[in-house]
Amino acid sequence: MSPEQATNDSDSMAILFKTVIGENTAFEMIENALSSTGDYDGYLNVVADEGEQTLSWAPDMHAEQFQAEVTEILRSTWDICRFWIIYERRDDRQDAEANVIRNAAFKLTRGYAGVIVITLSLLHKRGEAPDIELIFVCFQQDFQRRNFRVRYEGKFIPN
Repeated sequence: MSPEQATNDSDSMAILFKTVIGENTAFEMIENALSSTGDYDGYLNVVADEGEQTLSWAPDMHAEQFQAEVTEILRSTWDICRFWIIYERRDDRQDAEANVIRNAAFKLTRGYAGVIVITLSLLHKRGEAPDIELIFVCFQQDFQRRNFRVRYEGKFIPN
């Protein structure tokens, strides 16, 4: 079956987990966007067994404040789940929407204890620069991360 047929097949969805980036690259992207002239806004969403939490970049919030809150959430997550896979989502590749990727990651990781899925969207206000959309899939154990990568990365995911 060709990739085009598989994408259109109602029994599968597009490849969701395909563009892994390193932690340093992700943090550098975040730092560069948030230390710029305030041309971004966005949100951070955390989904875990305990529920969902969203941090929105309020209109009156300075970039430094948003960055501090994002940093604190990522540090708290690191304290619980030290084994991360970070996927970059981009429009120019026609990737699935960030929430679709997030929901699939959360659904597929239900067999693992304590997984946290974080979506960070930094949206450029003027459209001059690309948006930054990162999906962090955070595991408590390295074998969980390895297993997820072997089972789902670069493959069509059944509905």
